[in-house]
Formats: sequence, structure tokens, C-alpha cells
Amino acid sequence: MKTLRQYIQEASQKGVAVGHFNISNIEGLWGIFNAAKKLNLPIIIGTSEGEREFVGVSQAVALVKSFRETNKDASGEPYPIFLNADHTYSFDKVKEAIDAGYDSVIFDGAQLPIEENIAITKQCVEYARKVSAETGRDIIIEAELGYIGTSSKVWDSLPKGVELDPAFLTSPEDAKRIVSETGIDMFAPAVGNVHGIIKSGEPALNIEHIKAIKEAVGVPLVLHGASGNSDEDIKKSIAAGISVVHINTEIRVAYTDALRKFLAENPDEVAPYKIMKNSVEAVEVVVEKKLRLFNNL
Repeated sequence: MKTLRQYIQEASQKGVAVGHFNISNIEGLWGIFNAAKKLNLPIIIGTSEGEREFVGVSQAVALVKSFRETNKDASGEPYPIFLNADHTYSFDKVKEAIDAGYDSVIFDGAQLPIEENIAITKQCVEYARKVSAETGRDIIIEAELGYIGTSSKVWDSLPKGVELDPAFLTSPEDAKRIVSETGIDMFAPAVGNVHGIIKSGEPALNIEHIKAIKEAVGVPLVLHGASGNSDEDIKKSIAAGISVVHINTEIRVAYTDALRKFLAENPDEVAPYKIMKNSVEAVEVVVEKKLRLFNNL
């Protein structure tokens, strides 16, 4: 079976992107997996620190591993579903995810001074390389530079601290520095993206900024906070150098809207598997649409 690194490299070569979708429970995982398997596409499942606390770190690894090993892709190989420890804010939490068996981890030091961000990121990379050498795993480490907010929710306006002026976006020079000084495998910049969905309308992505950062760093770029961005902007961002696209808020909204609707229409139903069926299907619809967009289908 090919590694996550190989799938990301292939996506970059083809001018497409691997979809990254967060989960908080097994219902969300089923919805995401059903969409991916329908299209026979690789996917990354993400769990933030909060989501890991709810699902369980080892439990998330076991769930994704079970989906991988009990399903096959079109070529008969174990299904290419991978697990990422999304937005991890300390070395100890990075280590915890690596030790549990995560395929990739992002250390998010975006709110730290760049020197501290680099120092902790380098520590994460060194530990991942050590474990990879000892176990034969290929663990990917991603870093983030540039603040885009921290919550996957629906906002009335821009989250506090998020600035969209080009002067506040990740500079190609800083991006090059963090990549060269840490040896990270992937990089997540601030390029006009925002975590969550803005009710008044999502700001446009700075495509020229993406191009400049890609040229400066040479590693795969990751677009966080892509919920709510226009299809056209996402297509342009992938063409400019984005290789992985993160979606979370749109999944949460679809899940909860379907749940509220079912409960309103079926107030006497008490069987969870019946109550949650519509939410699984709603997540699947969103994920299939996104995967088709990311892969030009």
C-alpha cells in the first residue's frame, strides 16, 4: 500500500488535492468514508485536540485502521484512508499522537513568535524521524505560520485576531525560513483563509500569495479553513500549489442540520442508529461534492 506522502505527491503532480475531513464520532467517519469509497479516492481523517479528547486518541487510530484493513480500493489494496492529528499545540500532544499511530501531525505554532514556532516544530520533526526509523512508519509533520482563527464554527464576522490585509498574511520569506530550518514535510500558510464560515461571506483567497509561497518552499501546501470558500477559489488555489484541503465546518453544519430536522419530524424516535442515519447521509453529500471539486471530477 502506498503511503500518505506518496498520495500527496501524486495529487500534486496531477494538479489535484487530497481531501482532509474532520470527525467527532463514527457517524461522521462513515459519511466521509462512504463518499470517498464511492469515488475510489484517498482521504485524510482529521481530529483536532478537542475532537481527540472526545473520540479518544487510540480509539481514533483503531477506527481508521479498521476502515483501511476491512475495505479495498479499486486495485484490491487496503483502502487509502489516513489519520491526521489536526491543530496540535504542544510537543507533548504531538508525541502522544505519533506514539498512538497517527499517520501525520500538524504542530500549530501560528500564534507563537516565529523563533519559538521553529524550535518546537523542529523538535516534532526530529521525534517523527526517530519513530519512523525505528518502526518503518512514514510519519508526516506539518507546520503552520499565520493566524487564521482556531474554531470550526459559523461566525457573524471575522474571528478576533484574524487579519486579511496582505501585510498580515504568511510571507514567502518566513515560509521558506520555517521549512528550511525545521525540515517539515508540509506547510500551512495564511493566504486569506479563515477557520469556520463567515455569515456575511467568505473572503477571497489570495491566489498570487499561494503561488509565491509554493515557489519559495517547494513542499506540499495545505489549505486550512476551506469551508465556505467558493469552488472557483478552491480550484485556483489547487492550481497554484495547494495539495491538501481541509473541510470541517461545512460537515458540522450538514450533520447538525440533518439531526435537528429528523428530531423535529420524529420526536418519539429513541433509536440512535435511526436518528443518526440522516446525518451520515448529509455528511456524505458534502464530502462527495468536495472530493469531486478537489479532483476535477
